[in-house]
Amino acid sequence: MKIKLDKQRFNQGLERLKLEYKILAPVTKPFKGTFSDTDLTKYEEIERIEDIEFHKKSNFSAKEVILPINQILFYFTEKEFKTSDVDEKKLLVFLRACDLNGIKRLDEIYLNNGMEKDFFYERLRKKVKFILIGCKESYRNCFCVSMKSNKADHYSMGLNLREDEVYLDIKDEDLNVFDGQKWDFEVDYVKSNNISVEIPRNINAVELSKHEMWNEYDARCIACGRCNFVCPTCTCFTMQDIFYKENEKVGERRRVWASCQVDGYTDMAGGHSFRKKQGERMRFKVMHKIHDFNKRFGYDMCVGCGRCDDACPQYISFSQCIDKVKKVVNGEEK
Repeated sequence: MKIKLDKQRFNQGLERLKLEYKILAPVTKPFKGTFSDTDLTKYEEIERIEDIEFHKKSNFSAKEVILPINQILFYFTEKEFKTSDVDEKKLLVFLRACDLNGIKRLDEIYLNNGMEKDFFYERLRKKVKFILIGCKESYRNCFCVSMKSNKADHYSMGLNLREDEVYLDIKDEDLNVFDGQKWDFEVDYVKSNNISVEIPRNINAVELSKHEMWNEYDARCIACGRCNFVCPTCTCFTMQDIFYKENEKVGERRRVWASCQVDGYTDMAGGHSFRKKQGERMRFKVMHKIHDFNKRFGYDMCVGCGRCDDACPQYISFSQCIDKVKKVVNGEEK
């Protein structure tokens, strides 16, 4: 059902939904950014539509809603263990098309990437419904059109904002609590970006992995991992066992975000380590985003949100790296 209503009536609908859902959306926090005079846009719980940031790209994606940065899996004693509890309240998340397509990639990794689904991911995923924020304006470093992630239709509700009027495309009957006038419209989507890329499909992964283009990143990348942590499709984690001081035989196991770009990620027992150089790590990340994932699932992992470029302190551009790969593969660059 497609309807039009004003902000006041939309907020009244949110009040009804808050009885059942925790509602999260991108919110701008003044002077909370990297520097004292910059803002930070992140996901937080909201009360009304005025709290939502519609005019800026969020610095972080919505993935931590279903893939927490630090997640307790279970508690243990000497003789038994107990699976961690989960909040019974359901979640309603506002996000843009690139991030909703990012969720699709997370689902592939944690739900469709083997014989067993990831229990801890699945139980959070079942709680979440997504509201697509119409996005008609391309932001800095975005190349979502090239990655075919500028549109999404797998949402519970779509939303366009026009000054004081809200347009809703309600697909989920559980969210049909808004009082509005029937109105036909299309949820906004970006039709062009300032940046475009073309991913070559004739990649010889073995040959490309040996190319000297990756050596450039040995000097440029500082292995901070920021590109991974802001990315909506990065899924790597490490496991930590925490032992309590009161009783060192009792504790908890946690799943914590990790980064393929940082030192120590590929360390193994016996002192062995893979991908010691930053260039090797960059190659691994790039190839996974535009080649390996596609070979397995039939579409690219990267959604072109550009957050990795936004966050990199060394101004390394992922889109430019894709262009370099294309030139090498097509023989335009030795």
